Amino acid sequence: MRKALVIAAVFAAVAGCSTGTDAVVRGTEFDFVAPGGQLEIAYNSPDRKPLPDLTGESLMEPGKQIKLSDYAGKVVLINIWGAWCGPCRAEAPELQKVHEERQGQVQVLGIDVRDDVRSMPEDFVRNYQLTYPSIYDPGSRSLLGLKGYPRNAVPSTIILDKQHRVAHVFLLAKLKSDFDPLLDKLAAEAS
Repeated sequence: MRKALVIAAVFAAVAGCSTGTDAVVRGTEFDFVAPGGQLEIAYNSPDRKPLPDLTGESLMEPGKQIKLSDYAGKVVLINIWGAWCGPCRAEAPELQKVHEERQGQVQVLGIDVRDDVRSMPEDFVRNYQLTYPSIYDPGSRSLLGLKGYPRNAVPSTIILDKQHRVAHVFLLAKLKSDFDPLLDKLAAEAS
């Protein structure tokens, strides 16, 4: 009798942990996972999930808000960077080339993180003559909506399709030539 009660209790506990028809629907927004610690992750069209509407104050235009939704219908390359980041210095000119060559087709959007003194990233933007917008986010608050995204992965890049679903994630610095084939493919996809 005691053994039967233990087995019944185990089944009740397992059943209580399973999902039923009243469970919260999951999988409707992007939830970052790096299988096996991968640094480059591609998501096929049916598996892509949208990002929440990232928003934050413009680095170079204080008081102005930048929103991901401002770029509706465009492929968006989001680059997370910091003026303190060595690899970001090599990557920034590459991103500027993407911005210049693909205007109207692809939007490059920077998110400057962990720069507590605003003048440092402003100088970075001027020194590298960057003309694409960046969100000033010293506390990484604009990234809070990215569930599971590693806040310490700087530089990193998230490429969104025209519906602002995550198509690619890079947790390391890349060159323009690395982005070009991916951006060509996403630009050719239907909206």
